[in-house]
Amino acid sequence: MPHQRAAFQALPHKTLNIFPSQPMHVEPSPKGEISLVLSPAPVGSKQPRSPDHHHHQQAAMEELAGSRRQQEHLHLQHHQPFAAAAEPAAPGMIKDVKPLAKKDHRRGTSTAERDPKTLRRLAQNREAARKSRLRKKAYIQQLESSRIRLAQLEQELHTARAQGVFFPNSGILADQGVAGKGVPIGGIDGLSSEAAMFDVEYGRWQEEHYRLMYELRAALQQHLPEGELQMYVESCLAHHDEMVGIKEGAIKGDVFHLISGVWRSPAERCFLWLGGFRPSEVIKMLLSHVEPLTEQQIVGVYGLQQSALETEEALSQGLEALYQSLSDTVVSDALSCPSNVSNYMGQMAVAMNKLSTLEGFVRQAENLRQQTLHRLHQVLTTRQMARSLLAVSDYFHRLRTLSSLWVTRPRAPQEQ
Repeated sequence: MPHQRAAFQALPHKTLNIFPSQPMHVEPSPKGEISLVLSPAPVGSKQPRSPDHHHHQQAAMEELAGSRRQQEHLHLQHHQPFAAAAEPAAPGMIKDVKPLAKKDHRRGTSTAERDPKTLRRLAQNREAARKSRLRKKAYIQQLESSRIRLAQLEQELHTARAQGVFFPNSGILADQGVAGKGVPIGGIDGLSSEAAMFDVEYGRWQEEHYRLMYELRAALQQHLPEGELQMYVESCLAHHDEMVGIKEGAIKGDVFHLISGVWRSPAERCFLWLGGFRPSEVIKMLLSHVEPLTEQQIVGVYGLQQSALETEEALSQGLEALYQSLSDTVVSDALSCPSNVSNYMGQMAVAMNKLSTLEGFVRQAENLRQQTLHRLHQVLTTRQMARSLLAVSDYFHRLRTLSSLWVTRPRAPQEQ
């Protein structure tokens, strides 16, 4: 290479006298190597050794090594000028210079250097991940709420059965060991969703009713003043009003389930009237629990009983007329086989309209029961009304107890 040749030609030509009688000098070769050239000595002549022979030889070798290091330094400066310029070598020394490695900046690209499309996609991915986490959390909470609600329904069903509430396709008083004995319950197969919901709501209402009656009884035994006792009485009346709202949903959904009374105990069904009790019979039962009465109270109570009895008779007569009319519609000639399809569907429409009248009768009966309790509260004193509410509750509780005893009575073995 021209640069190397010029560098080697610039080296000084020195003559090294290793032996006094044999001169030596350094000459660069065309390939960039340094060689020692010795002057030929006469054949057969002996080279005398001086006392400084070893000293001169060592100095010559050091000078030769320094020339080689200088040559390598020039070679590295030619191929790596930047590395040599960044770190100059000391005179007489050549440091090992490593090539600079290329850095990969592709993974270290900053957010500012990315294009807007990539930034939008990353933002959308983050938002989608956040929404997915929220949906998962909401789903887990919904599952937990459903599990708690199911446990509550099972507990309410267990409590309702223990209190004498019966459900179709289930044993009577299953918690008392009666289930599985083949006891008929008189229920309706294929219970509708509205009827099932009413049974659950009635069981919850009955449980709350027991609690209120317990508090009212304790308040009476403590002989609380009229003002404090009034609060308990009003709470019980409001609880009865709540039952009217629960029955309203059952009337719209499945009025036959409400009238059949399968949600009550068998003994209670014997005294059932349009989905509940007869107000006139309740007033007659209360007379022995609210005595003594003043003359004004006696007139008010008997007047209320007579009014309730007249309304009950009117509703009962209207219900009998509805049943008779419905029966006549069903057994008409238009329903005989073979029959005309258009006449058949027309008669069915008439029967459906008559059945819708049944809902009105049940609503009037519920309103009569509600009004009777509130009018009794106006006639009687607070303490008398408290005893009346407890008497009504004890009456229906004893009917449920009678039903349980009847179901669990010992029976004679059947003859084979």
